[in-house]
Amino acid sequence: MTDPNGSAGASTRVSAERDDEAGSPELRRSLSFLGWNRPPEAVIAIGNRSGIVVGLVAALVALLALGPAASGLAGLVAGLGATHAVHRGPVWIASLRRTRALGAAPGLVGRLVLRMRLDPSTERAVQFAARTGNGPLADALSRHERGSADVPTSGLRAFAREWQPWFPAIDRAAALVRTAASAPAERRGRCLDRALEATIAGTTDRLAAFVGEVRGPVSALYAFGVLLPLAMIALLPAAAASGVPIGPGVVTGLYLVALPAGLLAASGWLLSRRPVAFAPPAIGSDHRDVPSRGPHAVVLGVGTGVTAAVAAALGVARWAAPVAGIGVGVGVALLVSVRARRSVLADVRAVERSLPDAMTVIGGDVAEGVSVEAAVANAGERIDDATGELFERAGRRSDALRVGVREAFLGRGGPAVAVPSPRVNGAVALLAVAAREGRPAGDVLLELADQLEELRALEADARRQLATVTGTLTNTAAVFAPLVGGATIALATGIDTVDVTTVGAGAAAGADALGSGGVPADTAGPSVGSGTEPRASSALAVPVLGRIVGAYVLVLAGLLTALATGLERGFDRTLVAYRIGIALPTATATYLVSFLGAGLLL
Repeated sequence: MTDPNGSAGASTRVSAERDDEAGSPELRRSLSFLGWNRPPEAVIAIGNRSGIVVGLVAALVALLALGPAASGLAGLVAGLGATHAVHRGPVWIASLRRTRALGAAPGLVGRLVLRMRLDPSTERAVQFAARTGNGPLADALSRHERGSADVPTSGLRAFAREWQPWFPAIDRAAALVRTAASAPAERRGRCLDRALEATIAGTTDRLAAFVGEVRGPVSALYAFGVLLPLAMIALLPAAAASGVPIGPGVVTGLYLVALPAGLLAASGWLLSRRPVAFAPPAIGSDHRDVPSRGPHAVVLGVGTGVTAAVAAALGVARWAAPVAGIGVGVGVALLVSVRARRSVLADVRAVERSLPDAMTVIGGDVAEGVSVEAAVANAGERIDDATGELFERAGRRSDALRVGVREAFLGRGGPAVAVPSPRVNGAVALLAVAAREGRPAGDVLLELADQLEELRALEADARRQLATVTGTLTNTAAVFAPLVGGATIALATGIDTVDVTTVGAGAAAGADALGSGGVPADTAGPSVGSGTEPRASSALAVPVLGRIVGAYVLVLAGLLTALATGLERGFDRTLVAYRIGIALPTATATYLVSFLGAGLLL
């Protein structure tokens, strides 16, 4: 006779074990991809301990601010949220890095195709594509290439299978490249063309689908993270006057803890769903044109922050001083700290912009029998912008030192060393191969120019598609939210203090006085406007509300700007810091000017 309870318990245990087995491989893959030397069990244990600590701290804070009724719920929610964030954190971070990595897929497949046109050898093409790129995608291809060194395969199939779940088009492109290796010469070109077309079409389709899918979640985030909270600010005085117990602790917990946590979670979810990101080249702190700006950023940030705080206290209101100091100070510090990296990134973009023109000039000369070294010098003379200067310096270096193309560009002190661009490095590597192949490589260099132009058009089209989403977020962060927040605080300036306890006591005293024929008002308790100071635990003063809303406006400026930048370009630290550095002072000034302007109109 079968015990139903035992069967149910066994079924539950089996289901739980299956869930663990289903979740564990994802976490293990993410940790391996990130290169973190921690087993999944350690991450789970850290998450559990973090949840306990965060839950206890949140419960204690809620107990002091809101009372015992809310402390248990606050501790439970905060603890579970912290545990889930730690457990899923590696998966989210790995997803973001894969998104950035897949932006290099069209370029990697393009290098495979170009190398195959010079020599129909999959092994050489894979080696070339892996060693002329950087990032997780090129590293994975290089790992599979080294792993297949002792077997008669190139590792391309294993590489495609690894990345196929996140980018299906790469599997098809790899299959076409392998097919081209054994195809007759008259059909090889068609296979290679279709391989690159499949990658570009797959990228375009996934981005278009993402733009369509993300509109709804972004609209919901805009409504529940911006519109509704800002509208609720105007209702706080009326709600308090009607007897709803709203104090500073409740408003602080809502606007500076709960809402930012929800926005942060929603932003992470949106970024993790982005299929492909064309991230800009990574500019490291070891770059020769990036000096250490940490001390300068701190000094200038503190100095401008203090100046802004004093100006706000004298020209706006005393409560505005911390809002102005933090917003302007942090923004200036971020701008100073990333200014050099931003300058290097602008130089890299300037070189990439005319790189197709340079390759067209060089490819045409090589096809006519000119050596690659001479063609590089000719390109430097014919192109007048940053790209022309780069090729001109490389041409002079090659002629003076009698070195090859690669050494002329990327050797010690070479002009391309300061340009950490995968496209420039890939072009230089192909030029080095073309120098060995001679005249037949001219057509391949011309095709490289077409590929670079297609990639640039693909990035521009992706930014245009996302502009309708990211533009709203950026404008909301820097202008709209501060504008509404400042005007709303100005509406409350006529109310010195909103005290639900005082309002209730004053109303009861008035009723007793009327009913008893004239009981003195001072025996019934304080009344509104009597000058009696309300209790701090239940009072919501306008200066307190102004600081809370100002802090929330700054949080919105940072979070929404980071989200918009991540959706548009991938979560690049330089760009995110630079744009937040602009958004914070802009939001601060808009908030305070809106407060002053609305006050003059009232």
